Amino acid sequence: MSKRKHDISRRQFLEGSGAAIAVATVAPALTGPLSATDLPVTEGVSPGVPSTAIRLVVNGAEHRLEVEDRWTLAELLRDHLGLTGTKIGCDRGECGACTVLLDGKPVYSCSNLAVWADGREVQTVEGLAHGEQLDPLQQAFIEHDGPQCGFCTSGQLMSAKGLLTRNPHPSPHEVQAAMTGNICRCSNYNHYVEAVMAASKNPKTSKRASGHSTASNAATEVSATKRRRGASTSASTEGGAR
Repeated sequence: MSKRKHDISRRQFLEGSGAAIAVATVAPALTGPLSATDLPVTEGVSPGVPSTAIRLVVNGAEHRLEVEDRWTLAELLRDHLGLTGTKIGCDRGECGACTVLLDGKPVYSCSNLAVWADGREVQTVEGLAHGEQLDPLQQAFIEHDGPQCGFCTSGQLMSAKGLLTRNPHPSPHEVQAAMTGNICRCSNYNHYVEAVMAASKNPKTSKRASGHSTASNAATEVSATKRRRGASTSASTEGGAR
């Protein structure tokens, strides 16, 4: 085990930040107990260390595995699922190199415990491309010279992806605001903004984001209808009581 994993201040940081992590409002349908014939993978778990069986979806693939309660999400992705596109920079939740999408929301994977991802969906930079076909956002980064040394690029991409998913046509100011949590030592910020703006004008990007928005709007409409029906029922009941 590396020296970093024994870092006391890092562990204190993780414990202190637990209460501040907001639970996402939408989670994939991963319910029900594990059966005896569907036990999680336990490879890498140290004997005698507290661990938990979790299920999560990573880049569209479901994983059922046993994780040590002290593992971070970044550690799970890199060391146990082999998804090394997620980079470890500061390891303190400051630089943004480890950014992934958790239920569609950009988060620092170094500051989230793996057990917190139970029943949720994770997307990493490896999940952007479709086979050999790059995501329009990745292509825009290449065309606008976004990657310099490249170390922080995966985190930049994931923050930008989270933005374009919820806001397909952002302004330059909105792009800057959405990516303030990603630090680039190459000071390549203008190129990042230009790349995201170019991707937002790509019809493929707009089409994917609009599909997501349509689903979200449908869910919102159903919820609003239920609230209206509930309000009508309540009003009718109160009227009868009078």
